[in-house]
Amino acid sequence: MSAPAIEIVPVSGPLNFLAFCKLPRIIYGDQKQFVPPLDVDRWGLFSRKFNPHFRRVNSQLWLARKNGKLAGRIFAQLYDAACRPRAASHAQFGCLDAIDDDDVVAALTQTAEEWLRQHGATKVQGPFSPSINNESGLLVAGFDELSMIAVPWHPAYLGACLERQGYAKVRDLISYRYDVSEIDKAAASGIIARPQWRKRINLREIDIKHLKQEAKTIVEIFNDAWSENWGFVPFTLEEFVADTEALKLVAPSSRGFMKGGVMVEVDGMPQAFALFLPNLHEIMGDLQGRLFPFGLVRLIARVRRHGYKSGRLALLGIRGAMQGKMAAGVVILAIIAELRRRSQVTPLQRAEFGWVLEDNFGMRRPIELAGGRVYKVHRIYEKNLAA
Repeated sequence: MSAPAIEIVPVSGPLNFLAFCKLPRIIYGDQKQFVPPLDVDRWGLFSRKFNPHFRRVNSQLWLARKNGKLAGRIFAQLYDAACRPRAASHAQFGCLDAIDDDDVVAALTQTAEEWLRQHGATKVQGPFSPSINNESGLLVAGFDELSMIAVPWHPAYLGACLERQGYAKVRDLISYRYDVSEIDKAAASGIIARPQWRKRINLREIDIKHLKQEAKTIVEIFNDAWSENWGFVPFTLEEFVADTEALKLVAPSSRGFMKGGVMVEVDGMPQAFALFLPNLHEIMGDLQGRLFPFGLVRLIARVRRHGYKSGRLALLGIRGAMQGKMAAGVVILAIIAELRRRSQVTPLQRAEFGWVLEDNFGMRRPIELAGGRVYKVHRIYEKNLAA
Protein backbone atom coordinates (compact mmCIF):
# COMPACT_ATOMS: atom_id res chain seq x y z
CA MET A 1 0.00 0.00 0.00
CA SER A 2 1.40 3.41 -0.98
CA ALA A 3 1.97 6.14 1.62
CA PRO A 4 -0.65 8.89 1.91
CA ALA A 5 0.06 11.71 -0.52
CA ILE A 6 0.94 15.03 1.16
CA GLU A 7 0.94 18.10 -1.07
CA ILE A 8 2.20 21.55 -0.04
CA VAL A 9 0.69 24.33 -2.13
CA PRO A 10 1.79 27.99 -2.14
CA VAL A 11 -1.21 30.22 -1.53
CA SER A 12 -2.06 32.18 -4.65
CA GLY A 13 -5.44 33.37 -5.78
CA PRO A 14 -8.60 34.05 -3.78
CA LEU A 15 -9.76 30.45 -3.32
CA ASN A 16 -6.55 29.28 -1.69
CA PHE A 17 -6.42 32.45 0.42
CA LEU A 18 -9.96 31.85 1.70
CA ALA A 19 -9.03 28.24 2.48
CA PHE A 20 -5.93 29.42 4.36
CA CYS A 21 -8.04 31.77 6.51
CA LYS A 22 -10.71 29.22 7.43
CA LEU A 23 -8.46 26.16 7.79
CA PRO A 24 -8.41 26.11 11.64
CA ARG A 25 -12.17 25.66 11.80
CA ILE A 26 -11.96 22.83 9.26
CA ILE A 27 -9.46 20.79 11.28
CA TYR A 28 -10.28 21.93 14.85
CA GLY A 29 -14.06 22.17 14.51
CA ASP A 30 -14.71 19.25 16.86
CA GLN A 31 -12.41 20.58 19.63
CA LYS A 32 -14.45 21.69 22.64
CA GLN A 33 -12.61 24.92 23.50
CA PHE A 34 -12.01 26.12 19.95
CA VAL A 35 -14.11 29.03 18.69
CA PRO A 36 -13.53 29.91 15.01
CA PRO A 37 -12.44 33.54 14.44
CA LEU A 38 -14.58 35.56 12.07
CA ASP A 39 -13.57 35.07 8.44
CA VAL A 40 -13.67 38.80 7.78
CA ASP A 41 -11.19 39.37 10.62
CA ARG A 42 -8.81 36.77 9.16
CA TRP A 43 -9.08 38.33 5.70
CA GLY A 44 -7.95 41.68 7.06
CA LEU A 45 -5.20 40.16 9.22
CA PHE A 46 -3.51 38.07 6.53
CA SER A 47 -4.19 40.07 3.39
CA ARG A 48 -1.21 41.88 1.87
CA LYS A 49 -3.65 44.45 0.55
CA PHE A 50 -5.35 45.31 3.85
CA ASN A 51 -2.67 44.74 6.51
CA PRO A 52 0.15 47.35 6.45
CA HIS A 53 2.42 44.84 8.23
CA PHE A 54 3.10 43.10 4.94
CA ARG A 55 4.76 46.21 3.53
CA ARG A 56 7.67 45.54 5.91
CA VAL A 57 8.23 41.88 5.16
CA ASN A 58 8.77 39.42 2.34
CA SER A 59 6.32 36.60 3.00
CA GLN A 60 4.76 33.43 1.65
CA LEU A 61 1.76 31.33 2.72
CA TRP A 62 1.26 27.58 2.15
CA LEU A 63 -1.51 25.02 2.50
CA ALA A 64 -1.07 21.30 3.11
CA ARG A 65 -3.38 18.66 1.67
CA LYS A 66 -3.31 15.00 2.57
CA ASN A 67 -5.05 12.68 0.13
CA GLY A 68 -6.69 15.75 -1.36
CA LYS A 69 -8.11 17.10 1.92
CA LEU A 70 -6.96 20.24 3.72
CA ALA A 71 -4.61 19.16 6.50
CA GLY A 72 -2.55 22.20 7.57
CA ARG A 73 -1.10 25.61 6.88
CA ILE A 74 1.97 27.73 7.61
CA PHE A 75 3.48 31.02 6.59
CA ALA A 76 7.02 32.44 6.58
CA GLN A 77 8.37 35.96 6.48
CA LEU A 78 11.58 37.97 6.55
CA TYR A 79 11.63 41.51 7.87
CA ASP A 80 13.23 44.25 5.82
CA ALA A 81 16.66 45.46 6.97
CA ALA A 82 15.09 48.74 8.11
CA CYS A 83 12.82 46.95 10.60
CA ARG A 84 14.29 44.00 12.49
CA PRO A 85 12.82 42.47 15.67
CA ARG A 86 14.86 43.41 18.75
CA ALA A 87 17.29 40.59 19.77
CA ALA A 88 15.21 38.11 17.77
CA SER A 89 15.43 36.56 14.32
CA HIS A 90 14.20 38.53 11.32
CA ALA A 91 13.16 35.17 9.81
CA GLN A 92 9.88 33.93 11.24
CA PHE A 93 7.08 31.45 10.74
CA GLY A 94 3.45 31.75 11.77
CA CYS A 95 -0.08 30.39 11.34
CA LEU A 96 1.06 26.82 12.01
CA ASP A 97 -2.08 24.72 12.22
CA ALA A 98 -2.28 21.05 11.29
CA ILE A 99 -3.96 17.74 11.91
CA ASP A 100 -2.29 15.34 14.35
CA ASP A 101 0.22 14.03 11.86
CA ASP A 102 4.00 14.35 12.09
CA ASP A 103 4.38 13.94 8.34
CA VAL A 104 2.10 16.91 7.65
CA VAL A 105 3.86 19.12 10.22
CA ALA A 106 7.25 18.04 8.83
CA ALA A 107 6.21 18.84 5.26
CA LEU A 108 4.91 22.28 6.28
CA THR A 109 7.90 23.30 8.40
CA GLN A 110 10.46 21.97 5.92
CA THR A 111 8.81 23.94 3.13
CA ALA A 112 8.91 27.14 5.16
CA GLU A 113 12.50 26.47 6.26
CA GLU A 114 13.73 25.90 2.73
CA TRP A 115 12.07 29.10 1.52
CA LEU A 116 13.76 31.02 4.34
CA ARG A 117 17.15 29.42 3.59
CA GLN A 118 16.84 30.47 -0.03
CA HIS A 119 16.42 34.03 1.25
CA GLY A 120 19.56 33.84 3.38
CA ALA A 121 18.07 32.98 6.80
CA THR A 122 20.08 30.93 9.30
CA LYS A 123 17.57 30.81 12.16
CA VAL A 124 13.77 30.83 12.29
CA GLN A 125 11.51 31.74 15.21
CA GLY A 126 7.77 31.71 15.72
CA PRO A 127 4.88 31.41 15.54
CA PHE A 128 4.04 35.06 14.95
CA SER A 129 0.73 35.47 13.16
CA PRO A 130 1.60 37.66 11.45
CA SER A 131 3.66 39.68 13.96
CA ILE A 132 4.48 39.92 17.65
CA ASN A 133 1.94 42.76 17.77
CA ASN A 134 -0.85 40.41 16.72
CA GLU A 135 -1.27 36.74 17.68
CA SER A 136 1.95 35.23 19.04
CA GLY A 137 3.05 31.85 20.30
CA LEU A 138 1.82 28.28 20.21
CA LEU A 139 -0.41 27.19 23.08
CA VAL A 140 1.43 24.72 25.35
CA ALA A 141 -0.58 25.05 28.59
CA GLY A 142 -4.23 25.91 29.28
CA PHE A 143 -5.88 23.83 26.54
CA ASP A 144 -9.10 23.41 28.53
CA GLU A 145 -9.43 27.07 29.52
CA LEU A 146 -11.92 29.51 28.09
CA SER A 147 -11.18 30.51 24.51
CA MET A 148 -10.48 34.24 24.28
CA ILE A 149 -10.79 36.81 21.50
CA ALA A 150 -7.56 37.57 19.58
CA VAL A 151 -5.63 34.81 21.39
CA PRO A 152 -4.34 31.83 19.35
CA TRP A 153 -5.68 28.40 20.27
CA HIS A 154 -3.95 25.12 19.41
CA PRO A 155 -4.56 21.48 20.28
CA ALA A 156 -2.22 19.77 22.76
CA TYR A 157 -0.55 17.61 20.12
CA LEU A 158 0.77 20.44 17.96
CA GLY A 159 3.61 21.60 20.21
CA ALA A 160 4.93 18.04 20.53
CA CYS A 161 4.76 17.60 16.74
CA LEU A 162 6.76 20.79 16.25
CA GLU A 163 9.40 19.78 18.80
CA ARG A 164 9.91 16.49 16.98
CA GLN A 165 10.92 18.58 13.96
CA GLY A 166 13.85 20.05 15.91
CA TYR A 167 12.20 23.18 17.30
CA ALA A 168 13.04 24.32 20.85
CA LYS A 169 11.70 26.94 23.23
CA VAL A 170 13.14 30.44 23.03
CA ARG A 171 10.52 32.36 25.09
CA ASP A 172 7.23 31.72 26.90
CA LEU A 173 4.38 34.21 26.85
CA ILE A 174 2.32 34.16 30.04
CA SER A 175 -1.40 34.91 30.33
CA TYR A 176 -3.12 35.45 33.66
CA ARG A 177 -6.66 34.74 34.73
CA TYR A 178 -8.33 37.08 37.18
CA ASP A 179 -11.59 35.89 38.73
CA VAL A 180 -13.87 38.70 39.84
CA SER A 181 -15.17 38.09 43.35
CA GLU A 182 -17.95 39.64 45.36
CA ILE A 183 -15.22 41.51 47.23
CA ASP A 184 -14.07 43.03 43.92
CA LYS A 185 -17.60 44.09 43.07
CA ALA A 186 -17.83 45.92 46.38
CA ALA A 187 -14.30 47.34 46.25
CA ALA A 188 -13.57 51.05 46.62
CA SER A 189 -11.28 53.12 44.41
CA GLY A 190 -8.12 51.23 45.33
CA ILE A 191 -4.59 52.53 45.38
CA ILE A 192 -5.25 55.80 43.53
CA ALA A 193 -7.52 56.87 46.39
CA ARG A 194 -4.51 57.09 48.68
CA PRO A 195 -3.42 60.68 49.41
CA GLN A 196 0.04 60.35 47.84
CA TRP A 197 -1.47 59.28 44.50
CA ARG A 198 -4.91 60.89 44.44
CA LYS A 199 -3.78 64.12 42.78
CA ARG A 200 -1.05 62.57 40.65
CA ILE A 201 -2.90 59.80 38.79
CA ASN A 202 -6.00 60.26 36.66
CA LEU A 203 -7.76 57.61 34.57
CA ARG A 204 -9.98 58.65 31.67
CA GLU A 205 -11.94 56.41 29.37
CA ILE A 206 -10.99 55.48 25.81
CA ASP A 207 -14.00 54.56 23.70
CA ILE A 208 -13.33 51.96 21.00
CA LYS A 209 -15.66 53.82 18.68
CA HIS A 210 -13.44 56.91 18.94
CA LEU A 211 -10.14 55.08 19.11
CA LYS A 212 -8.75 56.81 16.04
CA GLN A 213 -8.58 60.08 17.95
CA GLU A 214 -6.36 58.44 20.57
CA ALA A 215 -4.33 56.28 18.19
CA LYS A 216 -1.27 58.52 17.85
CA THR A 217 -0.78 58.76 21.63
CA ILE A 218 -1.40 55.03 22.13
CA VAL A 219 1.12 54.02 19.45
CA GLU A 220 3.70 56.45 20.84
CA ILE A 221 3.34 55.06 24.38
CA PHE A 222 3.26 51.44 23.18
CA ASN A 223 6.46 51.75 21.15
CA ASP A 224 8.24 53.53 23.99
CA ALA A 225 7.01 50.95 26.53
CA TRP A 226 7.98 47.86 24.56
CA SER A 227 11.14 49.09 22.80
CA GLU A 228 13.52 47.18 25.13
CA ASN A 229 11.53 43.93 25.10
CA TRP A 230 12.68 40.83 23.27
CA GLY A 231 11.17 40.55 19.80
CA PHE A 232 9.93 44.15 19.71
CA VAL A 233 8.82 45.48 16.34
CA PRO A 234 7.46 49.04 16.27
CA PHE A 235 3.72 49.36 15.84
CA THR A 236 2.99 51.80 13.01
CA LEU A 237 0.00 54.10 13.22
CA GLU A 238 -1.38 52.50 10.04
CA GLU A 239 -1.14 49.01 11.53
CA PHE A 240 -2.84 50.02 14.76
CA VAL A 241 -5.72 51.73 12.97
CA ALA A 242 -6.15 48.75 10.63
CA ASP A 243 -6.16 46.29 13.55
CA THR A 244 -8.73 48.24 15.55
CA GLU A 245 -11.00 49.38 12.73
CA ALA A 246 -12.89 46.09 12.68
CA LEU A 247 -13.64 46.41 16.40
CA LYS A 248 -15.98 49.30 15.70
CA LEU A 249 -18.38 46.95 13.92
CA VAL A 250 -18.86 44.84 17.01
CA ALA A 251 -17.89 47.19 19.87
CA PRO A 252 -20.73 47.63 22.33
CA SER A 253 -21.73 51.26 22.66
CA SER A 254 -22.79 50.87 26.27
CA ARG A 255 -21.00 51.36 29.55
CA GLY A 256 -18.60 49.42 31.69
CA PHE A 257 -15.89 46.93 30.86
CA MET A 258 -16.80 46.88 27.20
CA LYS A 259 -16.31 50.61 26.62
CA GLY A 260 -12.76 50.14 25.35
CA GLY A 261 -10.01 51.11 27.75
CA VAL A 262 -8.33 53.79 29.81
CA MET A 263 -5.65 56.40 29.33
CA VAL A 264 -3.60 56.90 32.48
CA GLU A 265 -2.31 60.40 33.15
CA VAL A 266 0.44 60.93 35.71
CA ASP A 267 1.01 64.52 36.80
CA GLY A 268 -1.21 65.65 33.92
CA MET A 269 0.61 63.80 31.10
CA PRO A 270 -0.46 60.56 29.32
CA GLN A 271 1.97 57.94 30.59
CA ALA A 272 0.15 54.65 30.12
CA PHE A 273 -2.90 53.06 28.52
CA ALA A 274 -4.86 49.84 28.64
CA LEU A 275 -7.26 48.47 26.04
CA PHE A 276 -9.97 46.03 27.08
CA LEU A 277 -11.79 43.67 24.73
CA PRO A 278 -15.07 41.89 25.44
CA ASN A 279 -14.75 38.18 24.78
CA LEU A 280 -16.75 37.99 21.57
CA HIS A 281 -16.25 34.22 21.59
CA GLU A 282 -19.18 34.09 24.02
CA ILE A 283 -21.54 34.99 21.17
CA MET A 284 -19.64 33.72 18.10
CA GLY A 285 -19.42 29.94 18.51
CA ASP A 286 -22.44 28.94 16.43
CA LEU A 287 -21.54 31.36 13.62
CA GLN A 288 -18.53 29.18 12.70
CA GLY A 289 -16.64 32.29 11.57
CA ARG A 290 -19.20 33.20 8.90
CA LEU A 291 -20.87 36.59 8.75
CA PHE A 292 -22.75 36.05 5.50
CA PRO A 293 -25.55 35.80 4.65
CA PHE A 294 -27.10 36.10 8.16
CA GLY A 295 -24.19 36.02 10.61
CA LEU A 296 -23.55 39.78 10.67
CA VAL A 297 -27.14 40.60 11.60
CA ARG A 298 -27.08 37.98 14.36
CA LEU A 299 -23.73 39.19 15.69
CA ILE A 300 -24.74 42.86 15.85
CA ALA A 301 -28.00 41.96 17.58
CA ARG A 302 -26.16 39.84 20.15
CA VAL A 303 -23.51 42.51 20.77
CA ARG A 304 -26.20 45.03 21.65
CA ARG A 305 -27.92 42.89 24.25
CA HIS A 306 -25.28 40.50 25.53
CA GLY A 307 -23.84 40.87 29.02
CA TYR A 308 -20.27 39.63 28.75
CA LYS A 309 -18.96 37.44 31.54
CA SER A 310 -15.37 37.47 30.31
CA GLY A 311 -12.97 39.85 28.65
CA ARG A 312 -9.33 40.57 28.08
CA LEU A 313 -6.81 43.22 28.94
CA ALA A 314 -5.44 43.01 25.42
CA LEU A 315 -2.93 45.83 25.17
CA LEU A 316 -1.02 47.67 27.86
CA GLY A 317 1.78 50.20 27.66
CA ILE A 318 3.68 52.20 30.27
CA ARG A 319 6.30 54.70 29.13
CA GLY A 320 9.86 53.44 29.51
CA ALA A 321 10.88 56.32 31.81
CA MET A 322 8.39 55.04 34.41
CA GLN A 323 9.33 51.38 34.25
CA GLY A 324 11.26 50.06 37.21
CA LYS A 325 9.80 52.76 39.42
CA MET A 326 7.08 52.53 42.04
CA ALA A 327 4.75 54.58 39.84
CA ALA A 328 4.67 51.82 37.19
CA GLY A 329 3.42 49.27 39.71
CA VAL A 330 0.87 51.78 40.97
CA VAL A 331 -0.38 52.32 37.41
CA ILE A 332 -0.87 48.57 36.88
CA LEU A 333 -2.74 48.25 40.18
CA ALA A 334 -4.83 51.31 39.24
CA ILE A 335 -5.81 49.65 35.95
CA ILE A 336 -6.81 46.47 37.81
CA ALA A 337 -8.80 48.62 40.23
CA GLU A 338 -10.55 50.12 37.19
CA LEU A 339 -11.49 46.62 36.03
CA ARG A 340 -12.93 45.96 39.47
CA ARG A 341 -14.95 49.15 39.25
CA ARG A 342 -16.32 48.20 35.86
CA SER A 343 -17.27 44.76 37.14
CA GLN A 344 -19.70 46.50 39.48
CA VAL A 345 -21.86 47.59 36.53
CA THR A 346 -21.44 44.54 34.27
CA PRO A 347 -21.85 40.74 34.63
CA LEU A 348 -18.05 40.36 34.28
CA GLN A 349 -16.81 37.24 36.08
CA ARG A 350 -13.27 36.84 34.77
CA ALA A 351 -10.61 38.74 32.90
CA GLU A 352 -7.52 37.64 31.04
CA PHE A 353 -4.32 39.67 31.39
CA GLY A 354 -1.86 38.89 28.68
CA TRP A 355 0.33 38.17 27.32
CA VAL A 356 3.48 39.00 29.37
CA LEU A 357 7.02 37.83 28.57
CA GLU A 358 8.07 35.21 31.12
CA ASP A 359 11.05 37.32 32.27
CA ASN A 360 9.13 40.61 32.54
CA PHE A 361 8.82 40.49 36.33
CA GLY A 362 8.16 44.22 36.56
CA MET A 363 4.82 43.51 34.86
CA ARG A 364 4.17 40.07 36.32
CA ARG A 365 4.61 40.88 40.01
CA PRO A 366 1.85 43.54 40.26
CA ILE A 367 -0.58 41.25 38.39
CA GLU A 368 0.18 38.39 40.77
CA LEU A 369 0.01 40.72 43.76
CA ALA A 370 -3.49 41.73 42.66
CA GLY A 371 -4.62 38.10 42.48
CA GLY A 372 -3.93 37.07 38.87
CA ARG A 373 -2.84 33.46 38.33
CA VAL A 374 -1.02 31.92 35.39
CA TYR A 375 -3.46 29.89 33.34
CA LYS A 376 -2.20 29.89 29.74
CA VAL A 377 1.26 29.67 28.24
CA HIS A 378 2.08 30.33 24.59
CA ARG A 379 5.55 29.34 23.44
CA ILE A 380 7.86 30.92 20.89
CA TYR A 381 10.08 28.30 19.21
CA GLU A 382 13.25 28.50 17.19
CA LYS A 383 15.33 26.28 14.95
CA ASN A 384 18.83 26.62 13.56
CA LEU A 385 18.58 26.49 9.79
CA ALA A 386 22.34 26.40 9.24
CA ALA A 387 22.80 22.99 10.83
